[in-house]
Amino acid sequence: MPGTRTRPLGQVTRGKTAPNRLRKTDAFLALAFPEFVRHLPGVYIDLGYGAYPITSVETLTRLRRLNPELRVIGVEIDPARVAAAEASRQPGLEFRLGGFNLPLVNHETAAVVRAFNVLRQYSEAEVAAALSALAIGMCPGALLIEGTSNPTGHLMTFNLYQKSNEQLIPLGLVLAPGLRHDFAPRQLQPVLPKNHIHHAAPDGPIDRFFALWTRAWSAARAHGSDMRQVFSASAGRLREAGYAIDPRPALLRRGFLWLKPPWPAPHPPP
Repeated sequence: MPGTRTRPLGQVTRGKTAPNRLRKTDAFLALAFPEFVRHLPGVYIDLGYGAYPITSVETLTRLRRLNPELRVIGVEIDPARVAAAEASRQPGLEFRLGGFNLPLVNHETAAVVRAFNVLRQYSEAEVAAALSALAIGMCPGALLIEGTSNPTGHLMTFNLYQKSNEQLIPLGLVLAPGLRHDFAPRQLQPVLPKNHIHHAAPDGPIDRFFALWTRAWSAARAHGSDMRQVFSASAGRLREAGYAIDPRPALLRRGFLWLKPPWPAPHPPP
């Protein structure tokens, strides 16, 4: 298992972050996997928390409402950021130097890894190796949330993986816009994760999905102004078109469109 003396794998990120930027990832975990969060079989890793550790602090505060024993470890590849984050250390929260080879010690394993706005700076060919390195430190059943957001977190997308048989198995893609104001589905396209962002060719599967969602959104928007209802109604139209979407109202009301594999293609094919 990786240790704190192992040379970190990865590159220093730009480090930009902001309060509440990643709050939707905490809300998603609490809504989609509440029992898992209550009984985490390992630590929560906030990988690449950036220039200051606000995301790690906020996650500890939010998810401890479900799990008072939660431990969060903020991991950064930049030694200066780790040193600066020490001022935010508190019971249940610490910071370590590390990279994709997670700096775990004393038989620790990661139950959740969040790697946000990290892989976007790598080439697509490097993604598989990064995921394989992360998987080594994760316990069976552990979750990886890997994605991207705009600077405020209002527009967010992330891949969801679960460790099984020593591998990370894709559970799908989550599209998570803010619903306080109207939005256009295609606004999410520029913040797709690395494995999708370069595959949105005109009339390709991703482009067709967003075109359909745009039509579904416009149709739902014409019959109501409550964004949560519009979001849920547009998701229903996508399901009718064959896309596998988690139908739980609690997720849809909060603006989480969880697209199960084989997205971006609908299933069964039209």
